[in-house]
Amino acid sequence: MNTGFAAVLGDWHTRPGPLSRTLAAAVREAVIDGRLPVGTRLPSERELARTLGVSRGTVVAALGALRDDGWLNTRHGSGSSVRLPARLTDRTAPWSLDQGGARDADLDLTLAVTAAPHEAYLAALARATERSIPLLVDSGVATGGLPVLRELLAARYTHTGLATRPEQILITSGARASFTLLLDHLHTDRRRPIVVENPAYPGALAVLRARGSRLLPVPVSATHGWDLERLAAVVHRHRPQLAYTVPDFHNPTGAHMDPRSRAALAALADRNGLLVIADETMRDLDLRTPAGNEPHLAGTQVIQIGSASKTLWTGLRIGWIRANADLLRQLRHNPLQAQLEPPPLEQLIAAELLGNLLPGLLCERRNQLRIQRDHLVRLLAGTPWAYTVPDGGLSLWLHLGERTQATDLATRAGTYGLAVTPGPHFAADRTTLTRHLRLPFAATPDTLTRAVHVLRECIRATAAQDVFSPT
Repeated sequence: MNTGFAAVLGDWHTRPGPLSRTLAAAVREAVIDGRLPVGTRLPSERELARTLGVSRGTVVAALGALRDDGWLNTRHGSGSSVRLPARLTDRTAPWSLDQGGARDADLDLTLAVTAAPHEAYLAALARATERSIPLLVDSGVATGGLPVLRELLAARYTHTGLATRPEQILITSGARASFTLLLDHLHTDRRRPIVVENPAYPGALAVLRARGSRLLPVPVSATHGWDLERLAAVVHRHRPQLAYTVPDFHNPTGAHMDPRSRAALAALADRNGLLVIADETMRDLDLRTPAGNEPHLAGTQVIQIGSASKTLWTGLRIGWIRANADLLRQLRHNPLQAQLEPPPLEQLIAAELLGNLLPGLLCERRNQLRIQRDHLVRLLAGTPWAYTVPDGGLSLWLHLGERTQATDLATRAGTYGLAVTPGPHFAADRTTLTRHLRLPFAATPDTLTRAVHVLRECIRATAAQDVFSPT
């Protein structure tokens, strides 16, 4: 056990700095990497000192620092065990976004995602494991989703004003999987274009580009919403087969479609035989007080897709399609469907979290996101950037002004250790929206403060460079 513990920590003693500090850092990294499981009992201080070849004072100092920082739980007479500190488990943002991130940046704000509700998820996992016992005697073959989850989602739609039966729900491994399956089944004539928003969710754009789809962008903005007159003109002129939209707290603008526009879009779709895929992934992230009750974008030509990724956790690969039962029966025979259905255990976890636990989880998550959104707005006061404070979602859509190129700002921010996403990433043509930047507020207030400080420094450095550049 002791020898194994030393091996888990690696070559920590070769790092620069006091041994007690590097030892504590090695333990923290081993916990985060999963090499040292949460709940592991540590050897005694004397045993650790002997095994690691350091003084007992070094071990005492390291364990004291870990204990003070919340990484150890010590009970008199029972020794110490490893745990995660509350500052990691209680946050809404993944810890890696301000610990080096996936892009090797000090601060990674390229992702508008949330961390799992830690305690609730673990409790749901335990209950789901118990409920999975009867499933183990069956084949586990994809069936379109477990009945318990389809029934729960149908009840949620019905409760929010859109009458739905369980046979109108098909479970997938996320909203992008739902979109992929629908495109594969419905977009049979590749010559016919697809209407998308501009800006648009990059994940949807990536799926469409991979299929070689011809895109018809229609503007949407945080201030003015959807340009339905432009959309109608595009539909009449080009006769598209499909349209993709995010009507609830649009990513990235945060725009929210009003009831009249929803009705007008549904009527336009009916008149023209246009299938509309309404992505409702952000619908639950309503930050108004109290939350609104706008109807779903619905109609005979509208298909809803949803996901637990933004509300709960991106790592919970659960999405769904809500459509008429005949279409879903056809989709279940599509060869892609079996590949895009999540494992039964994940569906049971989702059923636990989206059931009785959801109201409390949503209230807590909305409150925290509201605090972080408002904190970011205060940080941006006095900057030349324009934006509309969104009623929901996970990010602000900044207009940087006519003198600042978003790509240049993102590149300069990268030299300061901050990764951000410039506007062209959200453009259907990949080249426009050059004056825009998406800034997620899912991050902690401290991270947001550091990020805006970096952006301000970038602007000052650019201004100074302009002043001193030769003409």
